Amino acid sequence: MKTIEFDNISLVQKLFGFHNTHLDKIANNLGVTINSRGNSVTISGDAENTRLAHTLLLQLYGLLQENIPMDPADLDAAISLIKKDGESRLKPLFSQTVFVTAKNKPIRPRSLAQQKYVNAIQARDIVFGIGPAGTGKTYLAMAMAVAALCRGDVQKIILTRPAVEAGEALGFLPGDLAEKINPYLRPLYDALYDMLDFEKARAYIDQEIIEIAPIAFMRGRTLNNAFIILDEAQNTTSQQMKMFLTRIGYNSRAVVTGDITQIDLPAGKKSGLVEVRKILSRIEGIDFINFSKADVVRHQLVSDIIDAYEKNKT
Repeated sequence: MKTIEFDNISLVQKLFGFHNTHLDKIANNLGVTINSRGNSVTISGDAENTRLAHTLLLQLYGLLQENIPMDPADLDAAISLIKKDGESRLKPLFSQTVFVTAKNKPIRPRSLAQQKYVNAIQARDIVFGIGPAGTGKTYLAMAMAVAALCRGDVQKIILTRPAVEAGEALGFLPGDLAEKINPYLRPLYDALYDMLDFEKARAYIDQEIIEIAPIAFMRGRTLNNAFIILDEAQNTTSQQMKMFLTRIGYNSRAVVTGDITQIDLPAGKKSGLVEVRKILSRIEGIDFINFSKADVVRHQLVSDIIDAYEKNKT
């Protein structure tokens, strides 16, 4: 059994959560019992799990003391990190802010893989982020791109992805070209509008400072002074991947994201993302960051769903 006495009532309320919801979540995830009374908590249960809960609460309180906010997703990430490695230090991870949105929400890495990914994007001209849905690959890349644009490091952002569900033969769909391709690009718009004020984002798009287009539109171009993101890259063909990577010009950086377990290409078509790992893995200046289900930062059920599907393969 371990007891902690905290000294700041306002921070304690944030730490415990409304009606102790944060304490309940920690207790359920670590398999311990946590009882609170005033500014103190008592933790009981298995010795190792009790130690983990004790360490986690002290570190979370330390973050709050330094005005580092904690939302439900942050708490989930902290619990996951401590469960994975009981010696993990939360401060170096949670104090690394990538971008602050128009709604004053800090965007930051929430796992060691995400932190490695952010550091790679800062250091390399081309980075590949490969892993399952919900691991923050595209969202973090978008945040890095918007931050680079706001700092003046680049002059434009280019966001692209294959429209493979329609075979990139969009003529049979109703509407003009924009109406045909927008459904396939919607996730990129959603992430952008989550980071920037809507009017500012629209102005950037209208001025082509931010360009969102299917990968076929990249052919024949040289992209200078740009931050370029290729999303859903598992659905690029070998030719499309080569074409995209050879578009990168001076003072540009590219981030390529994808999930090689969700390839939607027609039978017989080789995924450019699967192939490029073998071809470019030894080139200096290119980094490959791999994510796993442990890095999922969406609802807990997303991680459980990925786990269930993986088990079903065996």
